[in-house]
Amino acid sequence: MVCTSFDTPSGRNFARLRREIGLTQEEVEARSGFSQQYLSDLERGKRNPTVITLYELAQALGVSHVDLVRPDGHETKNSGNSP
Repeated sequence: MVCTSFDTPSGRNFARLRREIGLTQEEVEARSGFSQQYLSDLERGKRNPTVITLYELAQALGVSHVDLVRPDGHETKNSGNSP
């Protein structure tokens, strides 16, 4: 049996943002049409979402799709380091 893991920032960011917003996986399921099982697998690194899926999930959360793919530890606000 092959065990595949897609432990990427998108799944971790999705889980973090969903919790920060205060939504359950079931509520995101109702908003997005993606099953609770799919969302759980995504959060646990067992799914590798497409760009379209990330966009649709971001819409369900009310965030930018960029927030889902941002590398861990990067803030969403401008750090003020631009010239």
